[in-house]
Amino acid sequence: MSYGSKRRKLLFSAGMSWMFDAMDIGIISFIAAALAKEWSLSPQQTGLFTSINSVGMALGAAAAGILADRFGRKAVLLWTLLIFSVATGLSALAASFTILCTLRFIAGFGLGGELPVASTLVSESVPAKERGRAVVLLESFWAGGWIASALISYFVIPNYGWQAAFVIGALPVFYALYLRRSIEDPIRFKAQASRKETAPTFRKRLASVWSSDHRRSTIMLWVLWFTVVFSYYGMFLWLPSVMVLKGFSLVKSFEYVLIMTLAQLPGYFTAAYFIEKFGRKFVLVLYLLLTAASAAWFGSASTEGMLMAAGICLSFFNLGAWGGMYAYTPELYPTSVRSTGGGLAASFGRIGGIIAPYLVGMLVARQVEIGSIFWIFFVTILVGALAVLWLGTETKGKELAD
Repeated sequence: MSYGSKRRKLLFSAGMSWMFDAMDIGIISFIAAALAKEWSLSPQQTGLFTSINSVGMALGAAAAGILADRFGRKAVLLWTLLIFSVATGLSALAASFTILCTLRFIAGFGLGGELPVASTLVSESVPAKERGRAVVLLESFWAGGWIASALISYFVIPNYGWQAAFVIGALPVFYALYLRRSIEDPIRFKAQASRKETAPTFRKRLASVWSSDHRRSTIMLWVLWFTVVFSYYGMFLWLPSVMVLKGFSLVKSFEYVLIMTLAQLPGYFTAAYFIEKFGRKFVLVLYLLLTAASAAWFGSASTEGMLMAAGICLSFFNLGAWGGMYAYTPELYPTSVRSTGGGLAASFGRIGGIIAPYLVGMLVARQVEIGSIFWIFFVTILVGALAVLWLGTETKGKELAD
């Protein structure tokens, strides 16, 4: 098999696991809207249900990042895939809100762990001139997962119930069997791991992430991840429910969100093109600024057409920024702490994913206008863009440090 074929196989293999991850998270936003009706959940309970997933993701991202630098990218990727698939399948059997939230926490642990490990694996396996584009294309599988979740929710939940959606979300457990044979740890990681006497302990890896060499990048990444995750999960996990609050039926809301989700794909593809042409900072700052503008527009939209147009722009620019963030993060650390640094940044970001959905639920319960809520996201995203602009260093075309 040629090098190009191996690279495409790796990208597809890791990308499919990424797609299943996105499908699981995406389904939650639709199930939340359905459960709110079926179980008569309060806005606070709906916010808690969507936030508990992110609590697990925060812990999973940190744990998996640390373990992947110790035991390898492949092993940790497989285990995280198995954890979230099994927990998702068991969620279909949940008979109470407490049990369902517990299972979603466990699923979130696997989901949060898989993403930074997969991006690190791909980043370490491709040459510098293609690295950014490859990781953004990996991230584009996220859109496929969200589209799948929207289709499943549109056709399955209204007819067969939310339990059926969870059963479908468990199917990736079988994909782990294929993944076990289709991917390998990157050569640079194997070379570093073979020098066992130089392998740093966790305490040394943590100290390295916050050392003078990496402190500026770490602060920038933690601010970036927090603001992007806060805004994304606050907006997109509530999107179907927001559409219902704006007067649309549950089925019509699912239909509109599906159309908005389709805009994620060109967002990724344009970011993949620009990231190697103009650099990481250019893509992140531009797409974040346009995401902020789209959030303000969506919150103030007063007609059906404006709502759809703003939602499409929101999906396009926000997911393009996600692609840039995942490409950028592994490039700022050396091999020995790359997964640890990326995992800790993602873990801190997930705190935003915990706070935002619950905050939206509280604000909705207090009858705060949707427009005012989306201005919070506007300001938050601006902070992330400024952090990259002031603290970020350009990594376009640079070899990864060993």
